[in-house]
Amino acid sequence: MANVLVVDDEPGMRRILSVNLRKDAHVVIEAGGALEAKELVARQDFDVVLTDQRMPDGNGLEVMRAAHQDDPTTAVIFLTAVGTVELAVESMRQGAFDFLTKPFVPEVVKAAVARASQHTKLLRENAVLKSEMRKLAGNDEILGSCSAMRTVRDLIARVAGTNSTVLITGETGTGKELVARAIHKNSQRSQRPFIAVNCAAVTETLLESELFGHERGAFTGADRSRAGLFEAAHEGTLFLDEVAEMSAAAQGKLLRVLAYGEIQRVGSTSTRRVDVRILAATHRRLEDRVQEGSFREDLYYRLAVVPIHLPPLRQRPEDLEELCKALSLRIAEEVKVRPRPLSPAALEKLKRYGFPGNIRELRNLLERALILGQDNELGVKDFPIESPSVVTCRKSGELSVERLAESLPRQLNLRNTLGELERALLVRALNDSNGIQAEAARQLELSRSDMGYKLAKYSLGPEELPVRRAEPGP
Repeated sequence: MANVLVVDDEPGMRRILSVNLRKDAHVVIEAGGALEAKELVARQDFDVVLTDQRMPDGNGLEVMRAAHQDDPTTAVIFLTAVGTVELAVESMRQGAFDFLTKPFVPEVVKAAVARASQHTKLLRENAVLKSEMRKLAGNDEILGSCSAMRTVRDLIARVAGTNSTVLITGETGTGKELVARAIHKNSQRSQRPFIAVNCAAVTETLLESELFGHERGAFTGADRSRAGLFEAAHEGTLFLDEVAEMSAAAQGKLLRVLAYGEIQRVGSTSTRRVDVRILAATHRRLEDRVQEGSFREDLYYRLAVVPIHLPPLRQRPEDLEELCKALSLRIAEEVKVRPRPLSPAALEKLKRYGFPGNIRELRNLLERALILGQDNELGVKDFPIESPSVVTCRKSGELSVERLAESLPRQLNLRNTLGELERALLVRALNDSNGIQAEAARQLELSRSDMGYKLAKYSLGPEELPVRRAEPGP
C-alpha cells in the first residue's frame, strides 16, 4: 500500500487512475493541475506521484521538482499523450522514475506504481540506515558510559538533524570540538564544509577579517578582497571555539549573522547572504562574562539555544578503563607501537589523579607510556604523575576551587575541613619561607598581626614550625 498523488487536468483520467489504484489498496489523492499538486506535496508526504506532463497551469517537471524539494525519495511517474524519446530521456534525466504514454492499460500503470512504491521504500530504508551509520561513525570518539556522557550522545543525536545553534561548554581538553564534529557528521550538512576557528588564537584585529572577510584596501596590507570563513562554510558548519574571547565588534557582527543570515566584509557597505550552521564552544562561564559586561547578553541567548556540557574527566572515574583501552588502541596504531593493557595498580593511580588537562592529558600520558614503557603491561612507573589533584592544579599555576572541592569527600564536616586546609596552607608557606613568618605572611597576603593570630589559633608554636636552615658559610 502506498500514498499516491494523481495529477491530471482531465477529471475522467484522474477518476480511471484513482479507481484502479484503490483496487490495490493504495491511498489516492487527486489534484486537478500543477498548482494544486505543488500545494499538496508541500503539505503532506507521498510515496508516488503520477502526473500529466502538460497541463494548463504548469507541467509535470514543475510538480516533480516541488515533490523532490520536500522529499527526494518520492517516485514520480510521468503520463503524457505525446510520447517522444527526447521527452522521456529528459524526464528520466531530471529524476523521474518512469514514463508512460497515453492511452495505457490499467495493469501497466498498477505495475509501475508497485515498482515505484517499492523503490521509494528502499530509498527511505537506505536513508535511515545511512543516518544510523553516520551516528555511529560520528560518535565513535565520544567515549564513555557514565550518565553524563550518555546524555551528551543523546543530545548530539537529537540536535544533529536540526539547524539550531549549539553552545558546547566544558573545561579545556574535554573534547568540545569532537562533539561539534559529531553534530556536523550526523547532520544534513555532512557533505558540506566543517570549518573550525579558535577565536582565542587569532588577534582581535584579525578575527573580524578572518571570519567575515575583507575588501581590498580595508586596512594596511589588504591588497586584494578576501572571503571570510563564513563564506567558506556556506551550506556547512562553522565551529567557533573559545567564543568568549570575541571582541565587542565581532560579537555584534556574529549576532547579525544569527539574526538575519547576513555578513558584512570589513571595509564593505553591502551585506552578503550566508547559509551556515553555527556551533560555539567555550571553557568559560558565559553567564559570568555577561554579568561582567564583556559578552553580549542577546548574543549569549542566540548561541545557547541548545547547550551541551561536557563533564571533566575527574568526574568520570567509571569511564577511565574504557577510555584507556580505546585510546591505547588508537595511539598504538597511529605511532606504530605495540598496544598494551594497564595494570590494575596503574589504572587505580590514574583514577586518583585530577587530570587538569582532561582527555587531552590522558591521551598524552598514554602515548608517552606506550612509547617508553618496556613491560608487557603499563604499570605505575610508566605514569610519572602526582596523585593529589590539588597539587597538580597548584603546579600548573592555577588553583581551581572547583577542582579542590571535587577532590574532597562528599560527606565532610565543613568547619573542620576548612580549618585543616587553612592550617595546611600555613605550614606549607612556612616551609617554603624557611620558617620566616614575615615571608610566609607575604606569600599568603596576610598582615603580620593576622599571621600571628592564625599561628596561635592552630597552635603553630616554635616547636611545630620548621627549623630555619642556616645559610652556608663562605
